[in-house]
Amino acid sequence: MKLHQQIAGRTYAFDGLVEVMAKATPLRSGDELAGCAAESDIERAAAAWVLADLPLAVFLEELLVPYEIDEVTRLIIDRHDKQAFAPIAHLTVGGLRDWLLETAAADDAAATFAATAPGLTPEMVAAVSKLMRNQDLIAVARAVTVTSAFRTTIGLPGRIATRLQPNHPTDDPRGIAAATLDGLLLGCGDAVVGINPASDSPRATADLLHLLDDIRQRYEIPMQSCVLAHVTTTMELIEKGVPVDLVFQSIAGTEGANTSFGVTVPLLREADAAGREQQRGTVGNNVMYFETGQGSALSAGAHLGTGGKPVDQQTLETRAYAIARELAPLLINTVVGFIGPEYLYDGKQIIRAGLEDHFCGKLLGLPMGVDVCYTNHAEADQNDMDTLLTLLGVAGAAYVIAVPGADDIMLGYQSLSFHDALYVRQVLGLRTAPEFETWLQRLGMADDAGRIRPIDAAASPLLALADTR
Repeated sequence: MKLHQQIAGRTYAFDGLVEVMAKATPLRSGDELAGCAAESDIERAAAAWVLADLPLAVFLEELLVPYEIDEVTRLIIDRHDKQAFAPIAHLTVGGLRDWLLETAAADDAAATFAATAPGLTPEMVAAVSKLMRNQDLIAVARAVTVTSAFRTTIGLPGRIATRLQPNHPTDDPRGIAAATLDGLLLGCGDAVVGINPASDSPRATADLLHLLDDIRQRYEIPMQSCVLAHVTTTMELIEKGVPVDLVFQSIAGTEGANTSFGVTVPLLREADAAGREQQRGTVGNNVMYFETGQGSALSAGAHLGTGGKPVDQQTLETRAYAIARELAPLLINTVVGFIGPEYLYDGKQIIRAGLEDHFCGKLLGLPMGVDVCYTNHAEADQNDMDTLLTLLGVAGAAYVIAVPGADDIMLGYQSLSFHDALYVRQVLGLRTAPEFETWLQRLGMADDAGRIRPIDAAASPLLALADTR
């Protein structure tokens, strides 16, 4: 399919849907690295113009990654809900943008978006996001409500949860306990207390899971824990009776990229079943935790689509959400600036990508969170993260990630601090997950409005956490 658009006396030609999607994408370094970015702002505008006029049905006919060679494509096509798609099947991509903005302003927006989500493919959602300004992405995402639950409820309007990330470079239990205490005292941890282990050793992973479960039970905290080991390690530990709450795995948007992670869709289905069979949740039984990030397929050399042409990284990121949607996770977040400036060069690109990922995930029916972060060699700083955090709070993000001092000393990147979570809740009037808030109030750590109180350390029962071995 050859596509053309004339601007300023020049005709721009695009060789099929893969190319027009890539060239319509707002500028980012990963697409330049892959060789698929528009060569100028004028070419980008021409591609966006062409994309806006394409009917949504074309995404069911011209596949960006071939059906025969990619299990993610097969999942997308085989699970597509034609009945949910019917009310919008007549629209173009530009028409979908108009419909989304109109629906977002309606009183029944949340219900309408929920009913439509199964009829949208990731490629449709990625396409419309390319035509939207940042404020469009925020306005629509805010109108979408997606919830999940385990021991706390994630994604309720007016609330933003946090993953408390107490990483330690040697997995020292005392260091992890101290970081956990720090976060709990500042009202963090209602999404999950999640540790990136220094190794994928089953024994070390089990020790950390026992540590977190002991803390939870000792202080009767309505929380879920997770050690972000490979899914096969976690499944092995479930079989041995180790206290596993959530099953974690990084996922990507092509079969090749997932193969590089050592996972397949059937394996993830098996892991989900193993987690659910334990029935460890109290208010729900969503057990999977997924992380994604723009550029993962490119970094694995698994980013090529139909005709051997590179697919843009934002579209591939959105395709990963098809896997997550299939398994109804408790949590999913894009680690938006973690892969580095080779894929998202500066603060502007990171902010845009974070808003895109959040919008696309929510529209597809996921309780979408974001790790607001950057690497030290990116052209970004904490002011950029303040901006993205605030915008995500306005957009209704389900949760964000917070680490002591905003500096992850194990992974070596910059994220948000526990105080940043206090900031966004204060300025936007947001609260913690309701079950967690009740616990905070019972201990006198939060007032009736859910605001975190200054703690008298000598009187706090959590002080004993510092003695955890």
